[in-house]
Amino acid sequence: MRVALAFLVSMLASAGFIAAYQLDAGTQWLSLTLAAALGSLGAGLAWWSRRLMPHESSEEGRPILVPPAEEGRETAETFQAGRRAIRRRGLLGGLLAAALGALGLGTVWPARSLGPAPSSGLRQTGWREGVYLVDERGNRIASDTLDFGGVVTVFPEGRDPRADDQVVLIRIPLEDLDLPEGRANWTPEGYVAYSKVCTHAGCPVGLYQNVGYLLLCPCHQATFDVVRGAIPVFGPAPRELPQLPLAVDDAGLLLAAGDFSGPVGPDRWRLGEAGDAGV
Repeated sequence: MRVALAFLVSMLASAGFIAAYQLDAGTQWLSLTLAAALGSLGAGLAWWSRRLMPHESSEEGRPILVPPAEEGRETAETFQAGRRAIRRRGLLGGLLAAALGALGLGTVWPARSLGPAPSSGLRQTGWREGVYLVDERGNRIASDTLDFGGVVTVFPEGRDPRADDQVVLIRIPLEDLDLPEGRANWTPEGYVAYSKVCTHAGCPVGLYQNVGYLLLCPCHQATFDVVRGAIPVFGPAPRELPQLPLAVDDAGLLLAAGDFSGPVGPDRWRLGEAGDAGV
């Protein structure tokens, strides 16, 4: 009886551990419920093992080949008693399995906090292949809009401006560009486009220094090398600004040739999205 009670207590304690974790009840409740689950499970196993182990040593002489009738009756009674014991063991075994399962669930439950599932961050902006670049007044950008060294903030046409849609468009002589492999055709007429959202804290990277081709974030002085794929060369930014591939249509208008080369903004933005989604 006490073995079954111990296993039941272990299951209830494991359920309490999960509830305490889900409700953020504090480390004291987590410790208490986990200790109760493990302690009662251990006590149940110990008590059960004592019942299974013999407690006395006995010695039996060689029996007569044909036992007397009385011994046969006792043997039958012992066998019947053993069957009842086997049935109790089946019940205890089931309770033990349930207690272990509840404890295992309580152990893996905190793993939900290890991190978010991968998000669709690369497809959360308004940029797609064929979307025209427009300025803050909605005017399309042509290939002769900027002189070399010029800079302007642009947005995807036909979409309400959002923070992660902002792009800083700069025109640089093609011979000065040293972009990563595979981006040679992303800069028609010397136009190069990067996300305007800093990868450190999400501030707008709005300061451009033509001498040295540097983009600067005014919040924490993160500095990006424009001609080398906007890699960070100073400050706390952990990675480069995502680049937007560009193309020019037959009318000489600039348009996107795809989405950004990477996630926009700080990585913790995607952690927030995963949390909002209940992951």
